Amino acid sequence: MRDFYSILGVKRDAGADEIKSAWRTKAKSVHPDQNRDDPHAHNRFAEIGRAYEVLKDPAKRSRYDQQRMKVEALEREQTIMQQRNAAREAAEKAKQAKANAERVLEELARAEAEKAKADAAQAAKMKAAQQQAADAKAKAQPQANAGVKDEASEAAAAGAAANGSDRASAPGSAGGATGRSTAGTAAGPTASVGGTASGPEEAASRIFGDSPEAAAAAENLRREQEAAELAEGMPLKPAASPLLAPIELLSSLVRRLRGAPPALPEKAPDIYAEVVVTIADLLEQKSVSLMLNDGREVRVPLEGVTEGHVVRLKNQGLKFQGLQRGDVAVTIKVLRAERFIVDQFDIRTVLPITLENAVLGCETQVEGPDGTMVPVTVPAWSNSDQMIRIEDLGLPNGDGTRGALVVELRVMLWEKPDEKVTDLMRLMREGLYI
Repeated sequence: MRDFYSILGVKRDAGADEIKSAWRTKAKSVHPDQNRDDPHAHNRFAEIGRAYEVLKDPAKRSRYDQQRMKVEALEREQTIMQQRNAAREAAEKAKQAKANAERVLEELARAEAEKAKADAAQAAKMKAAQQQAADAKAKAQPQANAGVKDEASEAAAAGAAANGSDRASAPGSAGGATGRSTAGTAAGPTASVGGTASGPEEAASRIFGDSPEAAAAAENLRREQEAAELAEGMPLKPAASPLLAPIELLSSLVRRLRGAPPALPEKAPDIYAEVVVTIADLLEQKSVSLMLNDGREVRVPLEGVTEGHVVRLKNQGLKFQGLQRGDVAVTIKVLRAERFIVDQFDIRTVLPITLENAVLGCETQVEGPDGTMVPVTVPAWSNSDQMIRIEDLGLPNGDGTRGALVVELRVMLWEKPDEKVTDLMRLMREGLYI
């Protein structure tokens, strides 16, 4: 359905004079005589004529507006159905994503269980190794004592036949043996630790590759290990082998995933609507009612709004299972009054003045949007379309202030010609001849 208002380039609340002026302007610009090289000029000119024929007649315009409202309501219904289908598809996607997340968590839980079993086996092996070392030490102790006694006897016999220097060499030998034993004992654990060391960075690199996410995960795991060691003054558990390091990293990731708050469900599509209000409604700042297509009635607040603003009513839109409730987005449309036009938060009106008042200036009054008479000072030598702003008489803008009442001056001639004024104008145009 063609939009006659857009064809003429006027708003839907345009007055008869504005529609007539727009039709004349359009007709002149697209007239076939002015566009002889354009083969479509005749069609456009005819279309503008049809639009003006409908809109200039109040009865035809009313029927056209009603029919157009029905078409727009049908289009909104189709849009709502499309939004509902989109919401169902979003719900299916959310359900599939949830199933994938549960599967990943199950896999991580299995990995954590295997890691726990591996830790228990490692602890049992270490305990058995410690027990074997203790048994070996206990068996070796009597043999060591017997060897010391034999060496002492030999040293005593040698001391009887030799000088004091031979006796002094025995402690040095013992010290050398002790030093070698100590060195060997110290070297053993160091080599063992060096042979089995595998840092979180290396484990994360083996699992996830050399990516920033892997480095961050490894850094978090390393910090947790250092915090545990500092809390007790020693490691809480023995260092894991290279085979167990990936499981340790996965366990850390599982803990972080389980500790994260659950993601909010997706939001249902919003409902878009329009509400027509008067200038008096905007001045009073009261809420107005709006009937939605589903039969529900909602209240639209008007604090600090004007033409074209969108008021969003939270959680009053479509409601689907598994999704957050949508909003209602209401666009404000201001009904055009007979004498006033809304321009943002300003209210514009026209003040007709006579020629002598335009030249000499005057004190007059203009009707305000609330019906009161507002005094206006017209400066001398004022032209048509000159603007006079009267502050704080416009619409409230929400921050405690108001717009202005903008008075447009329009110089008007008398209804009947005046001979004196005609002679004066002729004199000004042609000059004075004697």
